[in-house]
Amino acid sequence: MAPVDDPRTSTNRLTGKVALITGSSRGIGAATAMRLAREGALCLVHSVNNAGMAAAVVESIAQAGGRALSVKGDLAKAADIRAMFEAIDRLLTETTGCTRIDVLVNNAALSEDGFLETLTEADIDRVIDVNFKGTFLVTQAAVARMGDGGRVIMISSLSATRANPARVLYTATKGALNALTLSLAQHLGPRGITVNAIMPGLVATEMATQLPQDVREHFGSQIALGRIGEPEDIADAVALLASPDARWITGQWIAVSGGQRL
Repeated sequence: MAPVDDPRTSTNRLTGKVALITGSSRGIGAATAMRLAREGALCLVHSVNNAGMAAAVVESIAQAGGRALSVKGDLAKAADIRAMFEAIDRLLTETTGCTRIDVLVNNAALSEDGFLETLTEADIDRVIDVNFKGTFLVTQAAVARMGDGGRVIMISSLSATRANPARVLYTATKGALNALTLSLAQHLGPRGITVNAIMPGLVATEMATQLPQDVREHFGSQIALGRIGEPEDIADAVALLASPDARWITGQWIAVSGGQRL
């Protein structure tokens, strides 16, 4: 990853801002925390049970000259979310003197592969609890702490706009985030808070690297720019939407896919 002071990417557009990135102990979330830190944000690096990995991300940010704090909470449990925000309030009061959150990146998600016939009630509850209910409750709590002009960014999926029978549950929850994006953009617009959804295509996260090589090559052949994405590709798009440059963009579903399946 590029250092905090890399002149190609560091413009300090988020100096003095606080960003909460859920599911940021690895993958797209970790890359996003690193990227927003390069813009000057104090990043809250969230994990469910990967405290060690979250601490490593915080340490990497600190070594590169940025600022970050580690927070923990199971987003499938409302009580855990309440406790997490109580901890965030304490940490921010100690660090910044107030509890304001300026940027929320809803990245945390579970994926449960399976067709309609194979998914159980337990599968449905597990995925919806994190991908939709947890995202909803985190957004509710974060927006209550957000000043005018804040940013809410959903990490949706390109598959939310495509037929994907083998991942029907995951894609349905991502479609729900797209719908939530529209309603929240309208609702929060009077406060100058923008709400947008980024829809990544195939990205080289842990999930993608488990795919057979021929499958990855097949997907790569469907992408106009000739390769699958990297977490940093998504993180750069998040940084744009989090910045003042995106002040007039809201209620949008933005495909960040290199031109996958055009």
